[in-house]
Amino acid sequence: MSTVVDNRQKSRFELEENGLVAFANYHRRGSTLIVSHVESPPPLRGKGTAARLMEGIVAIARAEGDKITPLCSYAALWFRRHPGESDLIS
Repeated sequence: MSTVVDNRQKSRFELEENGLVAFANYHRRGSTLIVSHVESPPPLRGKGTAARLMEGIVAIARAEGDKITPLCSYAALWFRRHPGESDLIS
């Protein structure tokens, strides 16, 4: 299982699976991560990659004491599907 990586140079979280990279663009505002776009390459779509990416982002945010503003429609939908994580929404 791959690990979500915070690529701060590109301001995005990345998850590599099967040699392809799913990513979530973000920018920081203090201790808030503003997630503006989540994308999986077409061969990874429908396989749970984006959900695993979001799970990793949530784990990183929790560990660092950050909140998340999900501007991307997928990220917002993920939070609606995972109400137990709503305490991270800013």
